[in-house]
Amino acid sequence: MSSEMVACIAVESLSILEKMHAKGYVHGDVKPENFLLGQPSTSQEKKLFLVDLGLATKWREGGSGQHVEYDQRPDMFRGTVRYASAHAHLGRTASRRDDLESLAYTLIFLHRGRLPWQGYQGDNKSFLVCKKKMATSPDMLCCFCPPPFKQFLEIVVNMKFDEEPNYGKLVSLFQDLLGENPAIRPINTEGAQKIIFQVGQKRGRLSTGEEEEDVPRKKVRLGVPATQWISIYNARQPMKQRYHYNVADIRLAQHIERGIVDGLLISCVSSCSNLWALIMDAGTGFTNQVYELSPVFLHKEWIMEQWEKNYYISSIAGAANGSSLVVMSKGRHEMGCSVSETWVRGLGKLGVVLHCTASRNVQQSLLASVDNSILPTILWKQSCC
Repeated sequence: MSSEMVACIAVESLSILEKMHAKGYVHGDVKPENFLLGQPSTSQEKKLFLVDLGLATKWREGGSGQHVEYDQRPDMFRGTVRYASAHAHLGRTASRRDDLESLAYTLIFLHRGRLPWQGYQGDNKSFLVCKKKMATSPDMLCCFCPPPFKQFLEIVVNMKFDEEPNYGKLVSLFQDLLGENPAIRPINTEGAQKIIFQVGQKRGRLSTGEEEEDVPRKKVRLGVPATQWISIYNARQPMKQRYHYNVADIRLAQHIERGIVDGLLISCVSSCSNLWALIMDAGTGFTNQVYELSPVFLHKEWIMEQWEKNYYISSIAGAANGSSLVVMSKGRHEMGCSVSETWVRGLGKLGVVLHCTASRNVQQSLLASVDNSILPTILWKQSCC
């Protein structure tokens, strides 16, 4: 596109974004495809429209009117890779500066026909594009564009997160590229006329802009290696949980092993009518786990063997037919059977906390958590119920 055409798009786009930002929203996906002209042979055929608000977000709190707080979620990307701001690639909270940076890439693309980071493919495409954007200086990116493009890019990439853009100053950058007669410009710039009028005859600089220029800013993206913080981020995996019920003995192992393959471990078991129910999830905190379905209630020898391997009881259940399911995990527990109220109260004095119980007919078991200084013991008693 010609410099005049792109300059008209620039000033009218800034007018549109100023109005949208004044409502408290950022567009979030500024790109050539989202700019449309009115229908041909109508009064709006040269009027510019910005469409697709699907990624629009608030930059200002509705109640307080304050700027939203800064946050960063590197696992979240919103926008179009080619035109997104570097901040969007890094998962930073969207603000007005991001719309303006995307507009800068849009204008350069319309003038040059290509951006240096086009052509990347693969799963890490977004990372490679972000790296290229941050390594490309305004001088290099705008080397074939008129000076206003470079000036515009330098301003927007150096903006702070909550900084209010000086739309008048940005519009004034492109005034020399606009035709003198607004009536014959390729795009209707009525929306930008108010801003242009405020700029007046001071093309390229407002009085407020002069004050800002007196305060030197540290420039970023100079196209040379620089010292910077590198954030290493691990996103928390979503909680996964699965439950099975009315499971017969013969199918119990199948369900458990399938869950283990999916990264789930047993957190709770129970039995009713000689059928099992179990809950498996990814948030147990256990590092490893073993289990045994025994025809006898609490297979003492197996339990003692697992204790020697540093496994401790985490879940138990007994069936009406006398069988039991014992789950042992990495941790520290104490288990007792058919205990009296006095014995239970005595556990409290030792700092022991009751965890879970199980029974089969006239036999009961009690599982209690203890601190590291108490060794696990097993008590066998017969209930008189």
